[in-house]
Amino acid sequence: MRYLVTGAEMKRLDKATMEKIGIPSLVLMERAALESFYVLKEKGLVKQGAYALILAGYGNNGGDGLALTRMLCEAGVQVEVLPVGEEAKATESWRVQKNILNAYPVCFVNTLEEKAYDFVIDALFGVGLSRNLSGEWLQAIEKANLLKGVKVALDVPSGVCPDDGRILGTAFMADFTITFGFEKLGLWLYPGRERAGEIILRDVGISERAFLGEEPGCFTLEDEISELLPQRRKDGNKGTFGKALIVAGGFQMAGAAVLCAKACYGAGAGMVKVVTDPGNRVIVQEVVPEALYGSVDVEKEIRDAYAWCDVACIGPGIGKGDSAASTLRFLLDPADEKMPGKPLVLDADAINLISESSELLRALKQQGKLGRTVILTPHLLEMLRLWNGLFVNEKMELAQLKLAVRECAGRLSKELGVIVVAKDARTFICADGRPACLNLSGNSGMATAGSGDVLAGMITAFLAQSKGTDEDAFLLTCKAVRYHGLMGENAARGKGEHGVMARDLIPQ
Repeated sequence: MRYLVTGAEMKRLDKATMEKIGIPSLVLMERAALESFYVLKEKGLVKQGAYALILAGYGNNGGDGLALTRMLCEAGVQVEVLPVGEEAKATESWRVQKNILNAYPVCFVNTLEEKAYDFVIDALFGVGLSRNLSGEWLQAIEKANLLKGVKVALDVPSGVCPDDGRILGTAFMADFTITFGFEKLGLWLYPGRERAGEIILRDVGISERAFLGEEPGCFTLEDEISELLPQRRKDGNKGTFGKALIVAGGFQMAGAAVLCAKACYGAGAGMVKVVTDPGNRVIVQEVVPEALYGSVDVEKEIRDAYAWCDVACIGPGIGKGDSAASTLRFLLDPADEKMPGKPLVLDADAINLISESSELLRALKQQGKLGRTVILTPHLLEMLRLWNGLFVNEKMELAQLKLAVRECAGRLSKELGVIVVAKDARTFICADGRPACLNLSGNSGMATAGSGDVLAGMITAFLAQSKGTDEDAFLLTCKAVRYHGLMGENAARGKGEHGVMARDLIPQ
C-alpha cells in the first residue's frame, strides 16, 4: 500500500517533520536536492560540460532548485538559473541557498532564450500552487515547454494541481517528475498524469512518523496478482469458495449476463447461478454451461436463488422495466428473517433504477444503516444520476462531478452506508470512515462495452470466497478493482489497447 497525498496534506507533513520531529527546513531541502542529483545522474544527464536551465520560484521548491544548482556545478555542469516571481517573497531557506551560490559559477538570467540546453528543470511551485497561472509564470512555463532538452519537474510539474490533476492555466511538460516524501495525488490523475511523465519517488526524511495519528485520505494498492487473489483452502470444495447469484441480462442483453457470470467463475467463485430474462436461457446455458439458471420472471426462482447464495449481484444489462425493479426491490429488502442481508453488488441499471426511485433509495439507505455490505459500481454518468437523485438541492453537471470524484464518491458512501466504486480512467473506491483507494492499474483498452460487467462479476467472486472469514469487504473490493486492471494490461500486451474487448479480460 502506498499513500497518495494532496498539497495540503504534504504541507502538513512538512510542517510536522520540521516542528514536531525537529528536522530543519534546510536539511529537507538538501536531501531533496541530493536525491534529485542522484536521479539526474542515474538518467545520464550529469556529465562534464552539460548545459542546464533551472526555473526557480522564490519558495522552498525554488530553494530545492538552487541547492541542486550547486551540486550540478560541482559535477561540472554549466547551469543557468531563471528566477520567476517576486524576490521580496522569498523564504528564508531560499535566501540561504542563494547566498551559498554566490561562491559558484552560476549564471542568473532575467529572460528565457532558446538555447541548446541538455536538460531543463522546473523548480517553480511544487505543491504550493492552487490558482490558475498568469503573467510571467505562465509565459515562463510555456516558453520552457518549447525548449529542447530533457524536461524534469521537482515534486510536481508547475501548473498541475497536486490535489486533482487539473491544469491550472498551463503546465510544465515533464519527461519525468522527481517527487519527495509521498506521491502527490494529482500526479496520477488526468490530465496531470500526462504532464508528469515518469514518476520517481525519493525519500527526503519525511515519513509516516509525521502523520501524528492522522493518515492521509488516499492510498493505492501495489500488490501483484498472486497477492490479490483470495486464499484457497487445499481441501476446499465448490461450496467452500462461495455461491454467487448473478441477476443480469434483460431482453436481448444476454451478453451482460454471460460476461458477468464468466468473470465470477474466472475470479474464483465456486458456484454461480444466473437469473436472467427467459429469452437468454439458451445462450447462457450454452456459453456458460457451468452456471445454474433461473428466470427473472419467476418470483419463486428468485427467492430460492437468494436463499441459496452467499453473495448477490444485480444490474448488468437488466434494463429498467417492472421485472428488474421488482427483483431489485426484493434484493434490497428480502423482508424475511430467514434471508438476512447478504453482501450485495449493485451495478449499471440497478444504480439507475435506484437513482429514479425514492422508495429504492430509502431501502438502500436502510440496508446501510443495518451494516449490510453493499457495493455500488457506477461509471461517472451513473454516479451523476445517483448524486442528483439523492441530493436534489445540490444537483451538478458531469464536468463538475469529474473534478470532484473522490469527494462525491466519499459523500455518497457516507450518506448511503455503502462502498462506492467510482469507475473512470482512474477509479476511486470509497467507504465511510476509510481513506479512499485510487486504482492505478488498467489502460484505455478497458474503455469498452462489457468491461464493467466483468468487474461486477469479479467483485462478486472475491466476496463469495470470503464467506466464513473476517476478510474486509472494502479491501477485497479494492483488490478486485486492481486485479481487473491488471487483467486489462495483460490483455493489451497481446492485442494492443485498441483491440481489447471485455471478453479478453476473462481468460487472463
